[in-house]
Amino acid sequence: MAASRLRRPAQAVSEFARYLRTETTGGIILLVATAIALLWANSPLKDSYHALRDFEIGPEFLHLSLSIGDWAKDGLLALFFFVAGLELKRELVIGELSRFKQAVLPVVAAIGGMVVPALIALGVGWGSPGMDKAWAIPVATDIAFALGVLALTASNLPSSARVFLLSLAVVDDLGAIIVIAVLFTTGFDLAAAGVAVAALALYAWLQHKRVRTAWLYVPLAVIVWVAVHTTGIHATIAGVALGLLTRVRPDEGEAEAPALRLEHRLQPWSAAVAVPVFALFAAGITVNADALSAVFTTALPLAVLAGLLVGKVVGILGASAIAVRTGLAEKPRGMGWRDLGALSLLGGVGFTVSLLIAELALPEETSELAKAAVLIASAIASLSAAALLLRRNRAHAGAESDDDTPAGPSRPA
Repeated sequence: MAASRLRRPAQAVSEFARYLRTETTGGIILLVATAIALLWANSPLKDSYHALRDFEIGPEFLHLSLSIGDWAKDGLLALFFFVAGLELKRELVIGELSRFKQAVLPVVAAIGGMVVPALIALGVGWGSPGMDKAWAIPVATDIAFALGVLALTASNLPSSARVFLLSLAVVDDLGAIIVIAVLFTTGFDLAAAGVAVAALALYAWLQHKRVRTAWLYVPLAVIVWVAVHTTGIHATIAGVALGLLTRVRPDEGEAEAPALRLEHRLQPWSAAVAVPVFALFAAGITVNADALSAVFTTALPLAVLAGLLVGKVVGILGASAIAVRTGLAEKPRGMGWRDLGALSLLGGVGFTVSLLIAELALPEETSELAKAAVLIASAIASLSAAALLLRRNRAHAGAESDDDTPAGPSRPA
């Protein structure tokens, strides 16, 4: 047991480094996909963009005749949420969130970073059509973009900064999942729900019996997704449920647990294909003087901007300060309040899940304004956080070089 305790930190560090590299690459691809969407949707070829996004494909049976944009939103993002579910399960069982002292601060910070943006958005947009659901748009933090910016700008920050941000984003994802499940369930098909529960129970039983063949799991995952989609619950919830039911502890003699094996195989597809393709069809909004003017003069998009840019910083940093000052939690090792402030600003990068909630919450015309606000806020937050992180990076690099400098001869008093 003592040996396993000694080995686990090294394994956790290497696993996190792999996760960070993949998400950083995915963040770059996501940025490219967003740029393509904006250019395409505002070019002379914009009709082809909308025609492709709105082209319907699939059988009418079980309500599966969906547009390509909806397939990206409901289908491909289920893969993203499956990987998020695997990461959440691993963190809860054997990772940073499994130990109380390490888990408290990012959990409290994530809760503050969800509640305060929602309250600020409601305060700014109160009474505007659609705000009964649009308050949820600034609740989310985008893992790929946030980790990507951190990796590119903060190589000298302690590893505890990256663990804090990842843990915060994982808890944030869980909150967004709950919001989606509660707010965006349209009707409820009891028979389909029964099929979904039975299929999930079979998946859990096969995991318990150590069955490993993909020939059973892939069809079963498809059945779960179709059943959840048919119930009226957003289909991405199927991915989360399957991820949380996957075994994360390896058996004796087993090289790696199924959750880690699946994460290795699927995370690159999630980061480099699923999320960028979703962004390609979600970020294609009209950008002109009138549209930009409407973002800054209409209550609802202003509420989204305020929630992401003000609410996230106040919520994450404020909740962290309260938790530390009351003795409930401790600051991550080697980090100061300025570091936490920069990471709090990085929490305002809402992107993927914020765009998803905007599409689910609002009709097309209003959702275009909300999505424009998400893109603008995410750009401002990422650039501002990058500038702060670069300063903190230089400060940590200077501190390290000072520590490495040999002490000279002492001066006379």
